[in-house]
Amino acid sequence: MNELHQHGAATIRWSPQLINDIVNAPNLARAAEHLGARGIPVFPCVPGGKRPLTAHGFRDASADPDGINFWWRRQPAANIGVPTGAAGGIDVVDVDIHKAGSGYAAFEHARRAGFVEGWAWLVRTPSGGLHAYFLRTTEREQRSWQVPSKHIDFRGDGGYIIVPPSRVTGEDGVTRSYQPIAVAEHHNPWSVDANGLRGFLDPPRPMRPPTDVPAIGAHPHKLAAWVASRPEGGRNGGLFWAACRMAEEGHDLSTTTSLLGEAAYAVGLPEREAIATIRSAYRIASRLGPANQPRPTQAVEAVGL
Repeated sequence: MNELHQHGAATIRWSPQLINDIVNAPNLARAAEHLGARGIPVFPCVPGGKRPLTAHGFRDASADPDGINFWWRRQPAANIGVPTGAAGGIDVVDVDIHKAGSGYAAFEHARRAGFVEGWAWLVRTPSGGLHAYFLRTTEREQRSWQVPSKHIDFRGDGGYIIVPPSRVTGEDGVTRSYQPIAVAEHHNPWSVDANGLRGFLDPPRPMRPPTDVPAIGAHPHKLAAWVASRPEGGRNGGLFWAACRMAEEGHDLSTTTSLLGEAAYAVGLPEREAIATIRSAYRIASRLGPANQPRPTQAVEAVGL
């Protein structure tokens, strides 16, 4: 399925009208039914909390109307959980706010850098934090992750969120609702680059370049052979450096992915990991400009994995 069709599928399931319907539903059961009717799987969570009531958590989520009716007939006050990622059709950037700190400054920094501008709508969480919803419009897997130091979580494949009009009781004993506060009106929503956002929020530690990395100007096939010769534990790093070299020398992403990717697969790197590493190298090298030294540029030398 191409990205255009994926976008169509996501917007058929999720829309501003759906958000309006669930917020204005007379009760949580009806809101869950609205979601299920759009093909969005749901599951019940404890009233006033976030813990799943089902045996296998979000993996038990279903859009089946009979199942939804059964769950909420048994527990009418159950909050509504939705699996994120491909299963639910949405990715969510979760901005935390708690005693340890707030993620709003990091979120604004990421927004100015262009990483979180394509949200479809924003939801205020009961704690005063924020859920930024992004439509899942690509087939590329984006796993959930956390950056505790910046108080930002990403809810993608392998995660879930609690959706409006669910309510959570805080440590102060007050029960508050999840409340939509903005819907995209001045831009068309687009998907979020979760790996790029994570790298921006939590830059990799500096890493010294390999001592035997081929010199700038080396034939691409020599770079590929070098990647294929990396020992276990050095394969990902070697692939990163080789991809930086090819990007600095003007080779396009497709050529690099084809050539270096094959070498990486041959020595045991998983395809998804290899592609993510190459893309990361290109994102970094594209910001640094072409190389003009007989070694990696000083800026690239400060980048690790």
